Amino acid sequence: MAFKPANQIQDLQYFGEFGGVNPSISDSSTYTFLSAKTMFDTFEGNADGCYLYSRHSSPSNLYLAEALAAMEGTETATVTASGMGAITAVLLQLCGAEDHVVSSRTIYGGTYAFLKNFTPRLGINTSFVDITNLERVEAAITPKTKVLYCESVSNPLLEVADIKGLAQLAKTYKLKLVVDNTFSPLSISPYHLGADVVIHSLTKFINGSSDTVGGVVCGTTELINDLRNVNDGAAMLLGATMDSLRAASVLKNLRTLHIRMQQHSSNAAYLAEKFEREGLKTVYPGLTSHPSCGLFKAMMNEKYGFGGMLTIDVGSLEKANALMELMQKENLGYLAVSLGFYKTLFSAPGSSTSSEIPEEEQKSMGLSDGLIRFSIGLDADIERTFTKMKACMTQLNIL
Repeated sequence: MAFKPANQIQDLQYFGEFGGVNPSISDSSTYTFLSAKTMFDTFEGNADGCYLYSRHSSPSNLYLAEALAAMEGTETATVTASGMGAITAVLLQLCGAEDHVVSSRTIYGGTYAFLKNFTPRLGINTSFVDITNLERVEAAITPKTKVLYCESVSNPLLEVADIKGLAQLAKTYKLKLVVDNTFSPLSISPYHLGADVVIHSLTKFINGSSDTVGGVVCGTTELINDLRNVNDGAAMLLGATMDSLRAASVLKNLRTLHIRMQQHSSNAAYLAEKFEREGLKTVYPGLTSHPSCGLFKAMMNEKYGFGGMLTIDVGSLEKANALMELMQKENLGYLAVSLGFYKTLFSAPGSSTSSEIPEEEQKSMGLSDGLIRFSIGLDADIERTFTKMKACMTQLNIL
């Protein structure tokens, strides 16, 4: 039977302390014990159902983590204060001095900077490769490689990872395949395609209201327990703890994710087709011109489409900036980083979210100055949106 992630969320039923339809928020940093022995057992990880300290876990955070684990189909999960809090904790848990990572060359700028500039201080080195070429991925694996790292749909070039193919390589070489699924929640379920660990920035589509940052690591009970271990767990010791009030807020928003993703995807597909028809260089996984359109179709779950992200290339940074400023003036969205908001967000990644990547490497991967990344919003009248966007492009001689 096909995995249906929205059903997994729908079937979760939590009751508040007084019978509320939302679980009670645990607004405490520390928790009491009826006996000293129970406190000792909790420190040792041997007391189920007991809470120690909110940096370790809290009821509110566990409610959200359980819901996200259900969505991804993993054994369990742990939430963090940001997407980078999830990414850095996982990589530092799985890798130590002299270990090696093979990563996609097109990933979020913060992740790239962490692997390129920070982890070498700890003796962890990374090879960045074209993740769509499995032969190159395999050629980059060394006896010291511990992790294959990629994004289901890459930021910002929207390259699609062959998760089944990468999972087979990971299995062959006894590696952990870590997949950031931020751009494609519900559409793609990496764990069911063979990934070992699934990460999300909850800041984006999952929360959907651009009012908080958060992250999650979904995986096996063994990995999550290791991350939360009081003695050597990266999530515990690095301290990227999500606040309980924020966890409760994200959980409420998660319940409408399936409706929102359908609308984000439908709107993005409409605009991508229109932009391409107008002669703009358009990248969207749902277009037949996208080299991995068939691969995405083979991996995707029903109903949720190809996601809400697309890019166009208008030829120069000057034109890109002028267009974004005009679209913002015309109330078509915001010139802002991030994604997953109800309004459309647009930015030039080369000078914003991917600015950590050196200019020569941006060019080699095809990240041009004129590239605009769109996170398409929940517009009710997408035809009207296109008409207004086209008028902006015509005014600036882009069309």
